[in-house]
Amino acid sequence: MAAHLRHAFALAQQQKRPAFVAYLTAGFPERDETVDAMLGLEAGGADVIELGVPFSDPIADGPTIQDSSFAALQNGVDLPACLDYVREARARGLAVPVVFMGYYNPFLNYGEHKLMQDCKAAGVSGFIIVDLPPEEAVRFRNLASEHGLSYVPLIAPSTSDARIERLVGVATSFIYVVSTLGVTGARDSVSSDLPALVARIKKYTSLPLAVGFGVSNRDHFVHVGAHSEGVVIGSKIITTLKNAPRGQRAAAVTAFAREITQRADIVKSAAPAAESASTAAPAKETDALPHVLPPRFGEFGGQYAPEALVDCLDEIERAFNDALKDPAFWEEFRSYYSFVNRPSQLHKADRLTEECGGARIWLKREDLNHTGSHKINNALGQVLLAKRLGKRRIIAETGAGQHGVATATVCAKFGLECIIYMGAEDVRRQALNVFRIRLLGAKVVPVESGSKTLKDAINEAMRDWVTNVQTTHYLIGSAIGPHPFPTIVREFQSVIGRETREQMLALTGKLPDAVVACVGGGSNAIGMFHPFINDKSVRIYGVEAGGDGVETGRHSATLSAGRPGVLHGTRTYLMQDKDGQIIETHSISAGLDYPGVGPEHAWLKDSGRANYIVATDADAMIGLRKLSQTEGILPALETAHAVAKAVEIAASMPKDSDLVICLSGRGDKDVVSVAESLPKLGPKIGWDLRFEGSTSGINPAH
Repeated sequence: MAAHLRHAFALAQQQKRPAFVAYLTAGFPERDETVDAMLGLEAGGADVIELGVPFSDPIADGPTIQDSSFAALQNGVDLPACLDYVREARARGLAVPVVFMGYYNPFLNYGEHKLMQDCKAAGVSGFIIVDLPPEEAVRFRNLASEHGLSYVPLIAPSTSDARIERLVGVATSFIYVVSTLGVTGARDSVSSDLPALVARIKKYTSLPLAVGFGVSNRDHFVHVGAHSEGVVIGSKIITTLKNAPRGQRAAAVTAFAREITQRADIVKSAAPAAESASTAAPAKETDALPHVLPPRFGEFGGQYAPEALVDCLDEIERAFNDALKDPAFWEEFRSYYSFVNRPSQLHKADRLTEECGGARIWLKREDLNHTGSHKINNALGQVLLAKRLGKRRIIAETGAGQHGVATATVCAKFGLECIIYMGAEDVRRQALNVFRIRLLGAKVVPVESGSKTLKDAINEAMRDWVTNVQTTHYLIGSAIGPHPFPTIVREFQSVIGRETREQMLALTGKLPDAVVACVGGGSNAIGMFHPFINDKSVRIYGVEAGGDGVETGRHSATLSAGRPGVLHGTRTYLMQDKDGQIIETHSISAGLDYPGVGPEHAWLKDSGRANYIVATDADAMIGLRKLSQTEGILPALETAHAVAKAVEIAASMPKDSDLVICLSGRGDKDVVSVAESLPKLGPKIGWDLRFEGSTSGINPAH
């Protein structure tokens, strides 16, 4: 309990030594060795044990803890298993306090009230949640306190004094201090700035400080312990467990702990009696620093980010809010319209309309933008914002490659360093765009973890950002991520919907009756939808990727088949299992192959303002063929999903009505993917494109 933690630090202080806080991932390396390892660490002198609850997407962790988390999940470890470990350890005599450390989504899925009850019963003392800063944590912290459990906040070198003052206000036992920017992992040396960071924190609290990140040996322990009441070691313990033979791992961590603490006389002390509730005063919602822009869309959105990023996010929010109000910023943005090829055309698709026999179909031609998609709108806007912030290193993630190309393009134009993270599978299937990115002078980093697609590219980009936040702007490509990114991306992409309004009024004298766009993360869709949200006469349709069919489980239809959770800094609909672990998705289109969706789309779904429907891989191929052969326009596979369902919707509408499709990208990037898919999907849709004797290198028959 919280008192148990306070007692552990008080005892160490009485003995004039820093408390040793030892981290291990539950269920690593083997499922049945965790309790032995916990007891081994206690025998070696650990005062507190952080038990890592594995999560599929640990964005603030380095390779060592990432790998241990993935291995634990492969071993079938979940939150109930973590509770069982603590129960068994207590039954076998473990006396030191245990803190659960992890990411919010598994805890959220378990149910917070049930979590508190079960943790208290099992003998857990508290929680460290990497992506739950105090703005999002007040309710969780107060609920923990009601059950006598502790909530431990994190403070990073980038945390401002004003924020430190508020963070210490939610702590009930100790504070975890991140010694250096970056992800977890052993380092050669401890940050030389640590004394100054500790001094800043101690101005606001008398609670013990436990310092972690990069501590890996006795010298580090002594150095850090000279400035703080506790020292955290994690990655080195994980490595010790990994390298020891099975059956000898507990002894190995005992030896390591003794080497660190050099405590010759370790005597277990009885834990204090459990308390029914904490004596700490409840934290108030108003304790959090206010946002200058609304951080949520109904219950969705928010800022679930590692502490190292929060002050940077606040800086971005303030700069963007200033830019929103600054006519000079928008004048500069519009000054590049000739470079971007804006305004994009609104094209009446006569032959497609005639074939459907219903509403007039219009195409908002974002595919004619420079670089071939809508992505250039947001890339340009965010680079201008980054210039305001003085950031000259730009990182981005990409799936289909279009955002990578757009980001590399604007970085080349403005002379900025550019690094693009891309899943290794997407690198393979989008080789043309990878080459374009490199031609533009940017670096492409293939990501080999997880499913090797967009989700994993985002994880790796966020790890880079945590490490280099002082010099780097993360140019998020979709309407996802922690606040304020969903709002920023929407505002820059809303040029699509604003132009569509003006063009439809000029051409027809009225607004469209329906607008349709594909939805992965959802930037082109929210850009089209947002300017029409208050126009009730305009029906809104988002089309998700149904893959092999929702019933097969191989799809990316997040809004249609997912449920709310927290990933990549935001609360939204996710594809996740019963334990809150993110599951792999599938789509023929790399840009829609993502297990989440922008939080504003989640709100539009739940509010009923927008309708979200599903197009399968086969549907997308039909849409691609239909648009190509009726209008002479080859759409991106992402866009083809929207085309497939738009023609069905148009066919059900009166002939005097109007439907606009956001043609978000062109399809030359997808020619190889289409060719590879035709042997499987061609027979299903009656499309035979075999090239007998072809020397083109693209032969679906082979």
